[in-house]
Amino acid sequence: MTAIEGIPEGRPGLIRWHYLWYVAAALLVMLVAIAYGNVWFLNWVHVMSGVLWTGIDLFMGFVIGPIIRSVAVPVRKEIITRLTPVTLFLMPTLSVITGTAGWFLAVELGFTQLPWPEFGWIAAALVLVTLMTIQGVGYLLPTSLRVCFELQKPIPDGQKIGRMMSRFYYVVASQGLMQVAIIVVMAKLVTGV
Repeated sequence: MTAIEGIPEGRPGLIRWHYLWYVAAALLVMLVAIAYGNVWFLNWVHVMSGVLWTGIDLFMGFVIGPIIRSVAVPVRKEIITRLTPVTLFLMPTLSVITGTAGWFLAVELGFTQLPWPEFGWIAAALVLVTLMTIQGVGYLLPTSLRVCFELQKPIPDGQKIGRMMSRFYYVVASQGLMQVAIIVVMAKLVTGV
């Protein structure tokens, strides 16, 4: 075991810092789409990041989550310690890109100038994306990290993990509901308000 990380020798650390290059590349694509001002390209960035964010969120919440809860602790430990490094940078990046590109797309398309009550659809999208991003970055991500670090200990504290995860699944379920709600809002915007 390494003294600092508490993980077996030869096994990579939980945080894969080289993934930051992918984050930087994705953010650069978003910035180019915003600066270029091409509606098609900006829409593509928004839709692709949104599809990935929503698809992964729903898959994790409604497929992977129930599986993880039903398997033995050693299997759960393996799944979480392999899944967390992948999602650690991916999910926050997708949420930031989706919301930011969506806002600039709404500005380009004139949606921010709509009168009320049509602007309510834009406000709903903004509120939903903001709530999901805050929940994801402020609660789900730190809780996932704490659980993962606990699972990497030689003798994980099951009760501590249980306490950390008690609200986690409800927050994940609320994320899933908000993802479905944002799809309804986006479908309304795409077909005309």
